[in-house]
Amino acid sequence: MSKKITRLNQIELRKKLLRNSLIALGIIVAISFVAILYRILGFYNKIHTETTTSPHVREDAPAEKKDFTFLLLGYGGGTHEGTYLTDTIMVVNLDLEKKHVILVSLPRDIWVKVPTKNELFHSKINAVYQMGLFPKNYPDVDTSLLTEDNPSGLLKKVVEDVIGLKVDAFAAIDFQGFITAIDTLGGINVDVKKTFTDYEYPIEGEEDNLCERDEEFALIEPIINKVATADETQNIYAQKSELEQFVKDIKDHPAIAFPCRFEELHFNAGTMQMDGVTALKYARSRHALEDGGDFNRALRQQNVLEAVKKKVMGIGFIPKIVPLLDELENHIITDLPLADLNKILLESRNSNQYTIDTLVLTDEFLTDGYSDYGAYIVTPKEGIDNWNKVRKTVQNMKNGITPSPAEISPTPSKK
Repeated sequence: MSKKITRLNQIELRKKLLRNSLIALGIIVAISFVAILYRILGFYNKIHTETTTSPHVREDAPAEKKDFTFLLLGYGGGTHEGTYLTDTIMVVNLDLEKKHVILVSLPRDIWVKVPTKNELFHSKINAVYQMGLFPKNYPDVDTSLLTEDNPSGLLKKVVEDVIGLKVDAFAAIDFQGFITAIDTLGGINVDVKKTFTDYEYPIEGEEDNLCERDEEFALIEPIINKVATADETQNIYAQKSELEQFVKDIKDHPAIAFPCRFEELHFNAGTMQMDGVTALKYARSRHALEDGGDFNRALRQQNVLEAVKKKVMGIGFIPKIVPLLDELENHIITDLPLADLNKILLESRNSNQYTIDTLVLTDEFLTDGYSDYGAYIVTPKEGIDNWNKVRKTVQNMKNGITPSPAEISPTPSKK
């Protein structure tokens, strides 16, 4: 009898320990959840900047917003020339009611009209964010679109003109932040569509390296700076016959003129595990014969985004949230209101219900050319500043009308 009582006591003790363990586990999970929320809020406060317009409370307040358009930017960062030129420009339209996402990639060389106070002014789209950061360097830009804490107003207006959708918020991340994010996630598996080799990928920090051609460069520097007369130019070329070819290579084939500034990249078609540095090189490469140019680069950037999405949705992401937020604080900025952020975070639990369509502005919409000062640019086929075809295509996608295969990536996929 006593043995039976002892056994029952042991069973009860185990049950009690189990209940206590579950309660302890629940407390740990709750504390962890609160800590993550607290960390997200702290992270948000550090990266958040004020919107360009202040919201006003109205008696006839509109219905709850369920359609959002976000601008995603990637830029170099650091201290080199062109720090804030945006290599990556993507627009995400999120329709919470239709459970639909549209992702639009805009090539960096698009020639756009920049809002100004007086004179008509055009620029490559990748320079507009930088104009908003340093408006004193561009005194004619429309500063009414900017605030002291938010540099995105100019670019938002330009993007709205192109795609026909009002941009609600932006987020910008520098290259180091991108690398850190991928590495913190433990790398990503990218579906490389084409095998390609890029012989002209720029090496960070080597932009001014003369590759032991200092003496030759000193001779042709007056020609490069366009201060030499025609006679002086001929006299310079007469000193060494190879100098004329050197000048041509600097303009047309910089990797031949200064090979130490560049590295060779090669990617084979198929699924490839990439760390942050490799993913950045894959996303930025633009000089391969097989897969070069801004159009193909935009497609590759969407491949990377898809790989990041899959990794984030994976079960192993949760433990990485806090270290990821710690690492990204100094590399990202956004003006997304906290209320909208909360709404989107809550909606993420329904992500498997969403469909996603992608659009890359390629030669179906654009034609290439050169600006008045000789820079390579792309403009709408219908004429400069005529974005009607792009706007119509985006609106059709919102209405469920799928563009032709030439205009989108092969098949819409589940988010």
